[in-house]
Amino acid sequence: MIGYFFLAVLVVFFAFNMGASGIAPSFASAYGGRLIKKRSALLLFAIFVILGAVTLGRNVALTLGKGLLPQEFVSFDVVLVILVAATAGLFLANLLKIPQSTSQVTVGAILGAGMYFNDLNQRTFFLKILPVWILLPLLSYLFTWLIYRKVYPPEHDNLHIYQKLFANEKKLKLLALIASCYVAFAIGTNNVGNAVGPLFGAGIMGINIGLILVSPLFGIGALILGKGTLETAGKEIIPLGLFSSTLVSFVTATLLIIASSLGIPQSLVQLNILSIFAVSCLKDGHKCTLDRQLTKKTFLIWAITPLISLVLSYSLLFMIK
Repeated sequence: MIGYFFLAVLVVFFAFNMGASGIAPSFASAYGGRLIKKRSALLLFAIFVILGAVTLGRNVALTLGKGLLPQEFVSFDVVLVILVAATAGLFLANLLKIPQSTSQVTVGAILGAGMYFNDLNQRTFFLKILPVWILLPLLSYLFTWLIYRKVYPPEHDNLHIYQKLFANEKKLKLLALIASCYVAFAIGTNNVGNAVGPLFGAGIMGINIGLILVSPLFGIGALILGKGTLETAGKEIIPLGLFSSTLVSFVTATLLIIASSLGIPQSLVQLNILSIFAVSCLKDGHKCTLDRQLTKKTFLIWAITPLISLVLSYSLLFMIK
């Protein structure tokens, strides 16, 4: 009984943190641009995460529940270990102040369990998940660079685009708000499955009921833990400009939904940052962007934290089994 209580607390904490981190990339530009009040942003975030989860969240939960590790190995103890390891990897990244993918630390923890049991669906990981992890962030960078290159730097050939943007500023603001809701929807299609998948794999909870129960926790987490994140990100991201931040939102959300439809647990954080890097590279140059200490630190943490969750998962199973 105590074990189930601890698992419930862990799932709630996991979902709260995902919601708190998800509010920033979704509504920071709209809030920072004073297009929406904080309470309204939190409410819309919760609504669209739930919509995304119940419509397209099933495939990711299936992959994490039985696509990587055979269900006969996914017991209560194993689920507990996976969630502890994933939470620890995410917590480490937060301590280092580097946004990290919940999806990747979750997959890392499942891989650790698969290595312990010496039974892992390598085909799913190496031929399905890993190639998409590499391809989609690159596409996020490329699509943003190609589109933003049409309007930056301002030149004689693209001044008419600027005139249209300034002449339709109200429409652009509405588009920015729609983009925020679109990102929240994309988060629901992918990230909710990180918590539901292992529970489904262990037979603790069905996918549909899991998505319905867990997705509202994202909104509650954003409400309780995400206000400061929204405040900070809203002030930091808006210097990108309304057009560029809206472009980043549409590119990253579309790619995340594609990953969800394929059943791939994908990092919104990485898609988002690579898209922002594209804007930075156009403004400051590739060398300047890539030479920044924060850029190097970000890529290093992205590589290390999934490995930490993998090792921790394997080690915990070794100790308790």
